[in-house]
Amino acid sequence: MTLETINQKLAYAWTNEMPFNQLLGLKVTFCDKDRAEIHFDWHDKLIGNKAQKILHGGVIATSLDLAGAVVAAANIVAQMSDHSEDAIVENLSKLGTIDLRTDFLRPGRGEKFIATSTIIRSGNKVAVARMELHNQDGLHIAVGTGTYMVG
Repeated sequence: MTLETINQKLAYAWTNEMPFNQLLGLKVTFCDKDRAEIHFDWHDKLIGNKAQKILHGGVIATSLDLAGAVVAAANIVAQMSDHSEDAIVENLSKLGTIDLRTDFLRPGRGEKFIATSTIIRSGNKVAVARMELHNQDGLHIAVGTGTYMVG
């Protein structure tokens, strides 16, 4: 199986097999060892401030965390020598968020949102990712740094 095929399967799993991601409407649209991208649309169920009609901070943090975890996972897989399904499942079962920092830059307004991430560092035990959230107009809503257990 190629890395591209594996990454497509990972994106499918995070989008379609994770109930919380489905509840929020988070869709993994791209991932490789260096970058990931998550899209989601505005829904009233995501409101955090009804008077201002803005995203809940937890939705923002969750989308950033997912983007960071996805790029960390794809990076783990790229470093593996055995790309069998069993080996991938075993390695990714260790993945977990150790720390997540979210800086809210402005209110989450928009119709569509894009969370992107890049790997800052990836080692045998820990990976660190940098994440950003923008709306459909490119307005920068939040940034984050995630530290993930990978081994």
